[in-house]
Amino acid sequence: MTDRLSALTLTLEAFACGDLSVTDLARVWRDAAETHQPAFPQRYVDVLERLLSQIESSALFSEESCSFSRTDILAALADWLGKAQALKA
Repeated sequence: MTDRLSALTLTLEAFACGDLSVTDLARVWRDAAETHQPAFPQRYVDVLERLLSQIESSALFSEESCSFSRTDILAALADWLGKAQALKA
């Protein structure tokens, strides 16, 4: 399952390049987190859901807004992924 987590890096790159929609990004990340075994601690799931909700909300804005920065959220997702991979190593 670590390979599935590693593949999430590609989704961040694809999203940043405009090759992946917000909806698809969120779906892939939620699926990976939900099906990962052993399961993530609840705090990991909660943080991921908060980040995905923010990026979905940011899709409502055409530019960076004062409320949501896609760049910052992508960085936070990358950070979450690094910590999740370390947890499961």
